[in-house]
Amino acid sequence: MISGGVGATLKDKVVVVSGGSKGIGRGLAIGLARHGAAVAVNYKNDQPGAEETARMIREAGGQAVVIGADVSVTSQAARLIDETVERLGRIDVLVNNAGRSRFNWALEITLEDWEDVVGTNLRGAFFASQAAAHHMQAGGGGSIVNVSSCAATLTALYHSIYTMSKAGLEGLTKQLALELAPAIRVNAIAPGPTNVERARDYDPNFEQTWGAVVPMGRVAQPEDLVGPVVFLASDQSRYVTGHVLHVDGGWTIQGKTPSMQDFDVTADRKRG
Repeated sequence: MISGGVGATLKDKVVVVSGGSKGIGRGLAIGLARHGAAVAVNYKNDQPGAEETARMIREAGGQAVVIGADVSVTSQAARLIDETVERLGRIDVLVNNAGRSRFNWALEITLEDWEDVVGTNLRGAFFASQAAAHHMQAGGGGSIVNVSSCAATLTALYHSIYTMSKAGLEGLTKQLALELAPAIRVNAIAPGPTNVERARDYDPNFEQTWGAVVPMGRVAQPEDLVGPVVFLASDQSRYVTGHVLHVDGGWTIQGKTPSMQDFDVTADRKRG
C-alpha cells in the first residue's frame, strides 16, 4: 500500500507535480505518493502519460488526480493550483518540474526557442509558485521545490538558453525563499545527467557518454531524485530554505563534459 508510505513522511499532504507524464516528473510523483502524499499529476500535452502515472499511484494504494494545464501560460499555471485545491482540498507542496529545452549554438537561437524554454522553465515556475503561495499562506504554510539542473552551474555546448533558464530558476528559488519565509520554504534540486527519454533522444549513447564523466560512474535514474525531493518537501528539512541541492553523482565537483559529438540539437524540435 502506498498510503502508508516509506515512513509516511508526507502523510496527509497534497502535492502538485508539474510535468508528471513521464521521466523525472513521473518518478517524483510516484515517489512522493509512496511517502504518503496525495498527488496532482499535471500534464501539458501528454494526457495518456499523466493518466498512466496516476494509475500506477492508485494501483499501489495511493491517491492521485490528473490536471491538464500549460504552466507557461500564466492563467493556466494559476488554474492548475486552484483546481488542485478544489479537488484535493488544499496544497502543501508544489514541485515545479515541468521543463523545456531547445539546444543549439547561441547565434542560432530564435525568439521562438527563447519563449518556449523561458516560458516554461522560468515564467511557469514563477506563476505556479505565486498561485500556490497564496493558498499555502491561507493554509498555514507549505513547501516549494524547484527542479533546476546542474546546467545552471556547468556550461556545455548548445545549452545557452537552457542554462540561463535554470540559473534564473535558482535565483528565483532564493528570492522566493526570502520573501515567503517563515511560513513557506522554497528550495531546489539540481540533477546531473539523468536517464530519461528526452536525454536519449539527444544522444542514443547518453548513459555511456555522460556516465563516463560522472565520478560515481553512472547517470542518475529518476528514482535517485525522489529522496532529495521528499527531504526538501517534508518537515525533515523544516529549517532549510533557499538551498539548491545538487543530485549529480559528483559531476559538478569534477566539472567535465563529454565531447557532444553525437548530440542531436534537432531532437527537441522533432519531439515538439
